[in-house]
Amino acid sequence: MNTRKVVRTRDVMEQTFTEVDGLATVAQALEIMRQDRLQVLIVKKRTEVDEYGIVLLADIAKKVLAKDRAPERVNVYEIMSKPVISVDPHMDVRYCARLLDRFGLSVVPVIEDERVIGIVSYSELVFRGL
Repeated sequence: MNTRKVVRTRDVMEQTFTEVDGLATVAQALEIMRQDRLQVLIVKKRTEVDEYGIVLLADIAKKVLAKDRAPERVNVYEIMSKPVISVDPHMDVRYCARLLDRFGLSVVPVIEDERVIGIVSYSELVFRGL
């Protein structure tokens, strides 16, 4: 009989994350990412009926650098993914890992009561969830 303790996304999520406005330029977003050594930024909702967005360092590499676009002339909203796929803080980490795999994601925000409370990536799932 398996008596495995259930580990929830809330238990492993990274609680420090940075939000940015979608109107910020990619150059501004990169400066924030450099300063805080981040690979991901959450894009704030513009209104109550809006959804969160997400921008990864990989998005900047693929959609700005590779296309030879000027970071000062590209806004975050042009390259972000929106709406984000998110997870509930009470989700079992096994299901969270399956969700990341199924949708080809590397990181997802944890949303509770319509606000981001953390982020989860494979690193948190493996190092904190096992």
